[in-house]
Order: sequence, then structure tokens, then C-alpha cells
Amino acid sequence: MDCFKAMDTEKKRILAIIPARWASSRFPGKPLAKIRGKEMILWVAKRVETSNLFDRVVIATDSRQIYVVAKAEGYTAIMTSEDCSCGTERCKEVLTILEESGEKYDVVVNVQGDEPLISRTQLQQVLLPMREDKTQIATLCKVIEDEQTLLSPDNVKVVMNHNGEAIYFSRSVVPYNRETTLEYGIAKGYYYKHLGLYAYRAQVLKEIVDLYPSELEKIECLEQLRWIENRYIIKVGITTDDSVGVDSPQDLQKVEEILNRQI
Repeated sequence: MDCFKAMDTEKKRILAIIPARWASSRFPGKPLAKIRGKEMILWVAKRVETSNLFDRVVIATDSRQIYVVAKAEGYTAIMTSEDCSCGTERCKEVLTILEESGEKYDVVVNVQGDEPLISRTQLQQVLLPMREDKTQIATLCKVIEDEQTLLSPDNVKVVMNHNGEAIYFSRSVVPYNRETTLEYGIAKGYYYKHLGLYAYRAQVLKEIVDLYPSELEKIECLEQLRWIENRYIIKVGITTDDSVGVDSPQDLQKVEEILNRQI
């Protein structure tokens, strides 16, 4: 048995949920976009399921089309409300549905449905802090190595304390160093890109969805700031595996090129 599995999941039941909504302002129907002839959501589901780290893997969607494609390939899919405003709410709805049917889980992992290159290493790393019962939420980040990534508001930056807990997330350059150049800060490893992979204690997931949106969250359009403002602790692991999300049709070619190199 996998050493991680042997040490951790004999005590904790772990659920992986892949939210996949049809509507997208930049890329409608994105989960069903084809990558090497196969729908993107199926690439994500396969990587999560074959990691052998989870007791159950569920695709959560508000689209009948996505539901049908997932079921046809043998994956578990659950229809969720169109009223869910984010993947976190969709995860809570699935957890509630499963609990009402008698299934109980200790930890829920939220895997974005537009991350077809998600790695087993990343999934392991986000789960590691959940071994400690005091961990409420866990996520990942990666050292930023170029100025373009640092300056782009599409790449969320995270600042941590000495315990590896998130202090703040921002679309701006943080921390801002008055004394040095960006190039110097990048070389020194001052900046971290947040990767949108989360693990939650099941009870915590239910709680954070019910919180009112905070002012910082509204300003930055980042829901994790709501959790910090309400004193939830987010443990941040550092990974060397980058995240390659699909935000536009052009990104599909980038993913295909990476997959071709991996063969």
C-alpha cells in the first residue's frame, strides 16, 4: 500500500470533489473542451482517481451535458444547484448530499475542473497538513520565478507567517519591498504564487460557506480572504510542481504540448 495512504487514510475518510460548471464568461462549456480528443474534465478525474489517495472522487456539476459525459466514462457525478456561486459552495452541496445518504468524510479536497495536469504529488502535498487534527484548511503555493507571473493579476500571490500559515492573498505584488527591485526579490524567492487546490476539514467546509462575504474578499475577488478575516487558519504547503490551468481556448494547446512531452 502507498505509504501516505497507509499512514493517513486508515484514520480519515477523504473525499475529492471536482467542481465543473458550464457557464464561464471567457470560455463557456470549458469542462467539455477536448484535449487530445478527450474532454478536459475526464483528464482531471482520471488523474485524481488514479492517485489512489481518496475514498471517493465526485464530479460536481450544474450541467446535464457534463454529467452525462462523466457517467458514460464510469465516474461518479452529482448534479448541483445552478445557484452555487463558486466551487466551494458546490463542494459543500455534494458533501451534504453524501452525508444525507449515510456517507461520512473527515476531509474534503476541492480540485479545480480546469486543471488537467494536476499531479499526484500536489494532491499528496495538500493532504499532508490534514494529518494534524488542528489543521482547518490546507492549500499550496509555488515560488515565483519570473516577472510576468509576478505582475499578472490572474496569478494570486500569498504571504505566509513562520508557521506556514497564510496571512494574506492578493492579485498585486506582495510583499512590496521598498529597498530592492522585483528582479532581486524574484532571485531571493520572496514571492509565492497560490495554486487553487484546497483541502478542508469537513465541518470547516460547512462553516466557511455560510460566512458573509468580507470587504477584503470583495475588493480582491478572493474568497479565501473571507476565511482569514474570520480567523480560520490556512496552512500553505510549498510545491515545485506548477499549476497549468485552462482559462481560454488558447491554453488547450499549451496543455497538449506538455502532455506530448510527457509521453
